[in-house]
Amino acid sequence: ALLCSSAAAVVLLKWLARRQIQQKMEEARRTRDLALERMEKAAHRFKQENPSTQTAHVLSLTMVELVEKLKEGSLSPESVLYSYMGKVKALEVTREVNCVIDFIHGCEDQLQKLKKQKEKGLLYGIPVSIKDHINCKGHVSSGGMVKFLGQVKEEDSVIVQVLKSQGAIPFVKTNIPQTMINYDCSNLIFGQTLNPLNHQKSPGGSSGGEGALIAGGGSILGIGSDVAGSIRLPSSFCGLCGLKPTGNRIRYIPTSILFFHPLTFVLAVTGMMGPMARDVDSLALCMKALLCEEMFRLDPTVPPIPFDEEVYTSSKPLRIGYYEGDGYFQPSPSMKRAIQQTRKLLQDAGHTLVPFAPPKIDYVVDELFTRGIFSDGAAHLVDCFKGDIVDPNLKSQFNTYRLPVLVKRILAIILKPIVSVLHHAASISASHSMDAHAHLQQVYRTEFIAKWRKLRLDVILCPVLGPAFNHGYAGKLFAATSYTNLYNVLNFPAGVVPVSTVTRADEEELKHYRGHYGDPWDKRLKEAVEGAMGLPVAVQCVALPWQEELCLRFMKEVETLAH
Repeated sequence: ALLCSSAAAVVLLKWLARRQIQQKMEEARRTRDLALERMEKAAHRFKQENPSTQTAHVLSLTMVELVEKLKEGSLSPESVLYSYMGKVKALEVTREVNCVIDFIHGCEDQLQKLKKQKEKGLLYGIPVSIKDHINCKGHVSSGGMVKFLGQVKEEDSVIVQVLKSQGAIPFVKTNIPQTMINYDCSNLIFGQTLNPLNHQKSPGGSSGGEGALIAGGGSILGIGSDVAGSIRLPSSFCGLCGLKPTGNRIRYIPTSILFFHPLTFVLAVTGMMGPMARDVDSLALCMKALLCEEMFRLDPTVPPIPFDEEVYTSSKPLRIGYYEGDGYFQPSPSMKRAIQQTRKLLQDAGHTLVPFAPPKIDYVVDELFTRGIFSDGAAHLVDCFKGDIVDPNLKSQFNTYRLPVLVKRILAIILKPIVSVLHHAASISASHSMDAHAHLQQVYRTEFIAKWRKLRLDVILCPVLGPAFNHGYAGKLFAATSYTNLYNVLNFPAGVVPVSTVTRADEEELKHYRGHYGDPWDKRLKEAVEGAMGLPVAVQCVALPWQEELCLRFMKEVETLAH
């Protein structure tokens, strides 16, 4: 009787705890719905008071065109902000793809202050969407976790302050995957975000809400973050341009990755914030605006290096290294074709193309990247879920992390290619010094740069994972981020540009895809990307550290030639 009553008490306590979590999630969803209603009413009110506003015209303009018209006064900041606020609801972007989680209601007050300012910043009147975990005053940065729902931020993050100083108007926050250690876009609080180009597909992650909103036409500029491809993968999946800068070229607060202690994660693999938009010129303008005196004043750890317009606008022929596959995950047919076609376009335009192979890619993914993330055996990540419920899209990863160490080590000997995840999730932090890891990274970086210099390269052209995955596969294919996480390990600037779409021939060739190992994970990749006819295919452009302007110049060349 005592045992039965004890068991019943345990079950009851678990039920009560779960119910409390569910109540918090329901309250968060109600708060979001009220915020979106407020945004809809504000946009509707403006439309009624200003019936002559040409919303369709405003929404058709590129960001560069929009900036010009705002500065010359032919468009007002109100007409632009409320057109985009209305767009979020009018075309049902949010209701269809579930990408916006909050309305930054202070944007209306900021708009009034902006009108009184004499100086117009580089982003004067441009509405900007912000990824969930980037702090905005008066709003929550949840990380997709229930435990952070009540923590309202008291001040804007540095990047938001700088955007505002340049006249930009942050107006919404966007959805992310739970913990952001997944490149899908789902959490139990706000649900699954869909790809606006095909609702059966993921928008990518972790900046997936940004990708979906911009691709759906609800935002013209977004700010994401990238630790393994979290800007580049949504850009690839949604047909956008996105830039991951060199670490610390733009302010990145380690504690923004809410679920990790900085010493176990961010120091091992450099994370950074960056822009996402529909074209490369928008990225360049955003970088130019961010790399300003206000950024350098607010954060003295950011090197005071202004944007070099001369490098970005140069037309000097480039010496370009390229590779079609990294030797770790075989590229999908459309990924490979995108590189082949872009290489030919670049050659025909007078650039020099040189074959390049990243050295020791298995070592990079297994040792430098995965060990860097799971240097504590994933113990802190697992511990973070106490008092929370694991999202189904993350369960495959999470169940691996929580296995007993002995089981992980046995499975790590048997299985490929997730041997890296299992092996390093079995590691203990004390057995692997962060200083030693940083040294190994530096040794590899030196080797990579030496190979780059020997070939006298300016930039590198390489694949980015794609096309967009079917739902539920990202959490089961963590190792497939090898194409992007390499440049987080190296801390090189890297950007993504859409160059083509999936063809019927690509789909036919995919039927014969076997991968490098012919194992369940190669089969899984094939299943993940099938059924993508007509969806965007992108390439990745890479430069050496602190050469964002050259990276963007290369991206612009690719964009111009491809379109």
